[in-house]
This record gives sequence, C-alpha cells and structure tokens, in this order.
Amino acid sequence: MITPVILCGGSGTRLWPLSRKSYPKQFAPLIGDTSLFQASAARLSGPDYAAPVVVTADAFRFIVVQQLADVGITPGAVLIEPTGRDTAPAILAAALHLAATDPDGLMLVAPSDHVIPDKPAFDAAIAAAVPAAQAGQLVTFGITPDRPETGYGYLELDAVPNGTTAPRPLRSFVEKPDAARAATMLAEGRFLWNAGIFLFTARSILAAFETHVPDMLDTVRQAVADARADLGFLRLAPAPWANAPATSIDYAVMEKSDNLTVVPFTGRWSDLGDWAAVWRETENGGLALHGPATAIDCTGSLLRSEVEGQTIVGIGLDDIVAIAMPDAVLISHKSRTQEVKQAVDRLKANKVPQAESFPKDHRPWGWFESLVVGDRFQVKRIVVNPGAALSLQSHHHRAEHWIVVQGTAKVTIEDTVQLISENQSVYVPLGAVHRMENPGKLPMVLIEVQTGSYLGEDDIVRYEDVYART
Repeated sequence: MITPVILCGGSGTRLWPLSRKSYPKQFAPLIGDTSLFQASAARLSGPDYAAPVVVTADAFRFIVVQQLADVGITPGAVLIEPTGRDTAPAILAAALHLAATDPDGLMLVAPSDHVIPDKPAFDAAIAAAVPAAQAGQLVTFGITPDRPETGYGYLELDAVPNGTTAPRPLRSFVEKPDAARAATMLAEGRFLWNAGIFLFTARSILAAFETHVPDMLDTVRQAVADARADLGFLRLAPAPWANAPATSIDYAVMEKSDNLTVVPFTGRWSDLGDWAAVWRETENGGLALHGPATAIDCTGSLLRSEVEGQTIVGIGLDDIVAIAMPDAVLISHKSRTQEVKQAVDRLKANKVPQAESFPKDHRPWGWFESLVVGDRFQVKRIVVNPGAALSLQSHHHRAEHWIVVQGTAKVTIEDTVQLISENQSVYVPLGAVHRMENPGKLPMVLIEVQTGSYLGEDDIVRYEDVYART
C-alpha cells in the first residue's frame, strides 16, 4: 500500500482574486465541480492507496476534513503546521509520523492543487516508480513539456525518454529558465518539468534528511514527538517547529542526494500557477467562460464570474483575463498573469482587506458572508452544516436578529431553547448568552441582522465550543 501525503498549505496568490490567503486555490472548484484538493485526494485513492495523510495549516483544518467527507474520503491523519515552513519540514513531519508504524512503507508526496485528469496514466507512472522506491531510491516525477515554459523548474536526464515511463537517473535540477533557454531545452527533449511529486519509503527520505540537514531532522522530530491530538487532528509542537528552516524539499535534500530517479509522465498536467494556465485547461475554441459570462468578438480570453446573478461581458477582447468576484475584479493581459502576485503584494502594503480576506468566511460549522455593511448595522448570510453548532457565546457591543430562510435552527438564548423554522425569526439581545445549531440533515441558511456600536468578529466571548476554540 502507498500512503499519499497531500501538502495543503499554500496560498496561491497568483490566482487572486479567487484564491486568497484565507481560502486558497486548492479549495476552489477551478476545474469542474470539485475543488483541486478533492480531485487530488480522489486521484490518490483506490485499492493501491492507504488513507491519505494531509499536512495543512490551522486555518484550513476543518475545510480539509469537510471537503474530504464530501467526496467520501476519510484521512489517515491531518497534521497541523503551526506556521508555514515550505515543503521540506512538512514532508519530513509526515515521514516521521509514518515511520513510527511502518518505516519501510511507501509514501507518495503530492501538492493539493495540481490538475492531472488521466488517473490511469498517473497510476501507471506510480506503478513504474514503485520498484525503484522500494530499492531505496528517491523518485521524482517529471512532466513531458509541450511548450518552452519559464515558470517551472526542470529535471535534466541523460537521454531523451521517448515517451516511456521507465525510471532513469537524474543528471541535474535546472532553475526556472529564461525564454531562450526554455526553447533550447524543449528542442533537446532531455528536460522535463519538475512536478514536485515524489515517491520513496519513509526510511529512505529520513536517511536523506539525516545526511544533508540533520539539524532540521532533530527539530522536526521534536515537533512530532511533542505533537498533541486535538479533535482528530495532530498539532505539531510550535516551539521546536519554529526553529525549522523554511525551505523546499528540493533545496534541502533532493539537489544534494545521489540516489535520485526520475519517472517521466506524458499525460496532461498543470499546477494552475496563474490564470493563463487556467485558460489553457478550460478553453474551448480559444475562449474560456465560467459562470454568467458572455464574449462578443473575443479571442484567446478568459472570462469568469464567480458571483451568482452577476454577469460579465467582454467585447472585442484579445488575450485578456477578466475575473469578477463580489468584492474585487481582476483584468490582465494573459501574458502578464504571473504578475498578479505583485498586485497582491501592493494591495497588502496598502492594507486593502481584499488582498487576503475572502468574501466568504469559512468556519468549522459552515460559512458566512456579509451582504450589507452600514453605520451601526450589518446583514449577513449564514450557512450552518447539518449537525453543526456555533459556540455558546455573547457579544459586548451588538444585538442580533436571525431570520431562518432554509431548514430549521435550534436556538439557545440564555435558558430558553427553541426550534426556529423557515420564515420565522428570533431576537438575541446585546449581552445575551446564545447558541445556534442545525439539527437537520440539510444545510440551514439564515439571514442575520446585527445592530450595535461595534460589529467586528472579535466581539465574541465563547463559553463552550465543540471545536475547542474557547
């Protein structure tokens, strides 16, 4: 059995405004109806795979579990990073966790935001890599390039693979090239894109860390040893974790190792690194439209509306990307979508909340979004998952009116507990201890009207919480 290790902590700022720090691209349905994370988990499932180990950030832990549950997958473990330290410490923590029970077990490390539509071809490439990994090799997977891409690192082979998936030695890693160098490497045929997907035994990768970065191994080993269980998650200890250097697995281990093997993969692959990549994966006749979008005399363009009821119209556009969100709009020439990260950095410097905050605020129990914000009032839509409950709480500065528009809410206000059905409402006075629950089997939706002198999310005093946030 192969244990998938899914890395799920990135921010994906190059796909802003759909992808943001509070809700990055791996959780969005960019291609099809499921999220990239769900598609990755489904691809890494089947009779040859054990339950996945997911390494993610604290803010995403409940999103991870909910999205896996929605596609019928139960994780073997969810490791919570106290802070993002890049891929090397994350992979090392997963290897230490797995080695505690099966040091010779195979672990397949993969990002959570890649698009690989041909699962049989992917499975065949993994199967071709298994003997080398079992023999102690560190196997990385290289993508057969179809264009002179400057946004990827490359793997140099000794010879042209000629369309086979036979494992072969790696000659060198190549940093992201300029356009001329990329064109030369494409013509030579010995260079593959570095996909950041790896297969090895826990024992082999731990030996590599011991040889090349022993200090990191000691630090992360302590973080795993001192980890604590929390509602089914495994929280890595923050103090030793903070001492782990933030670096990639390539820099820390792979580029220094002499037991590397490459398996070429000839199927379709994309890391959806920018909006131009999304266009390539979704275009039909040169146009990629999503949501209520209309294109008139447009060529080579991507038009996406992510808002129900909000139409985006393009007229006479050529190689343009236009993304409409409820609180932000991006318009860029397709050739410059790699620069979106610079735009996000500028928004952050100017303290623009849209730089990092998503319109929908996802919580363990569901999500909410602000519909109207005014002087001393705010209107929200709140969606509570079946069986979920908000914390028992009170507010110092606001009162709340709840109107149920779908499902039934179980409402606690001080000592009174009542069921509120569709088209019914309830008033929560300022300072009252209250809780909202969804006792049903379908999502419950309500409209909340807040009134008061301060309406910030930090005006919450929690007394009890099933998600251990008190």
